[in-house]
Amino acid sequence: MKDIFDVAGMPTTGGARAFAHTRPTADAAAVARIRAAGAIVLGKTVTTEFAYRDPAPTRNPWNHGHTPGGSSAGSAAAVAARMAPLALGSQTVGSVLRPAAYCGVVGFKGAHGLVPVGGVIPLAWSLDHVGVLTRSVADAALAMSVLAARDLEPWALSAPRLALAPELLARATPEVAAHVEAVADAFARAGATVSKVDLPPSFHELSAAGLTVLEAEAAAYHQRWFAGHADEYSPEMRSLVQAGLGLPATAYVAANRQRLAFRDDVMPLLSAHDALLGPTAPAPAPSGLGSTGDGSLCAPWSNAGVPAITLPSGLSSSGLPHAIQLVQAAGASGRLLGVAAWCERVLGFTQAPRV
Repeated sequence: MKDIFDVAGMPTTGGARAFAHTRPTADAAAVARIRAAGAIVLGKTVTTEFAYRDPAPTRNPWNHGHTPGGSSAGSAAAVAARMAPLALGSQTVGSVLRPAAYCGVVGFKGAHGLVPVGGVIPLAWSLDHVGVLTRSVADAALAMSVLAARDLEPWALSAPRLALAPELLARATPEVAAHVEAVADAFARAGATVSKVDLPPSFHELSAAGLTVLEAEAAAYHQRWFAGHADEYSPEMRSLVQAGLGLPATAYVAANRQRLAFRDDVMPLLSAHDALLGPTAPAPAPSGLGSTGDGSLCAPWSNAGVPAITLPSGLSSSGLPHAIQLVQAAGASGRLLGVAAWCERVLGFTQAPRV
């Protein structure tokens, strides 16, 4: 369990200093559901501080000189290193899918609100999602069905209709863009229909709007601690809260309206295809532990609150995992999981890190 989830009898640290530590007597709602289904909680996994961008000490199992991503750093590394078959994480920007991509495992988040977030330290209520990190789509579907308390059986698909947005490829490195295009060609040869699509104009306003929502909501939660403990926050998290405390309410409302406009604009495009295909991150896991990497290609789907999944899809020239991201409209998690299962079979990725 990522260490922002309450587990009865275990400390919850949020990756922060002692002022934020608690020892809950009750499980978070997601933890309670998965324990009731028979899961055995092995322990807590490292999170970046309050699930934001200040790096954690966790290393990438594929190459210890590279980041595992964040903020669900420990969850991704634990699954990749075969310490556990399943880990829970959270995503506000790219904190499930990006570390899953960097570590060569499956990461899945459903639509916003699909899994209850009670008992999980929030970062931004409008954007926070509970997600899972696993080694297969089938495991992700099983775990998410338990967490959501509904059947998310993957659809049976023989020839999925995939959309490919050049705007997303343009934001990746040439190697990653070429890899995703090669994967799309492989899917087409296996029977999929791949169509080029344009994202709605509101996509171009989304990044700034999402950041404003994140700043405002993070500040709203942390102001109770920040007055007395600002110096104990790490630099990125401190800057986030300070920025949010200085925002006028009108800026927050305008940003939320822009975010929701994109959600409404993109939903027909997503519904018209079985999945939107693209890169999960602009590049494989960066070198060093000074950054958790770039979450910009995951952020749109967190902002829109729609289901998204990442699959390992090969190895880069550096020997680190490549990954693809698949996205679908809200309310269509089973459809997305069906596409992902089909893609997983075609990809046939079986490599594992040598740890």
